[in-house]
Amino acid sequence: MKKVFILVALLALVSLGLAQEEAEAALGAGRSLGDGLIAIGAALAIGLAAIGVGIAQASIGSAGAGTLAERPQAFGQILIYLVIPETLIIFGFVIAFFLNAQIG
Repeated sequence: MKKVFILVALLALVSLGLAQEEAEAALGAGRSLGDGLIAIGAALAIGLAAIGVGIAQASIGSAGAGTLAERPQAFGQILIYLVIPETLIIFGFVIAFFLNAQIG
C-alpha cells in the first residue's frame, strides 16, 4: 500500500511539472496552467473515487458472499449494500463534469 501511495505522489508531481512546461506552449493557444490543473483535479476526482469504491466493494462482496451462503433470502439486502458505494463514483463524475466546464 505504501508503494502505491509513493507511485501516485510521484505521478502527481511529474504531471505538475509537465503541465508547467506545456503552460508556456499553450499560452499562444489561449490555455493556461490553471486549465491543466483543473483537468488534473477532474481526473483525481474520478480516479480516487473509483479506488475508494473498489476497496469498499471488495470487503462488502466477500462478506456478502459469506452471508448468501448461509441465508440466500438476503440477496436483495446484499445487492443494496453493493450499490451504495457506487454513488461515490457518480459524485466524482459530477465534480469532474463541473470542473471541465470551467476550462475555457
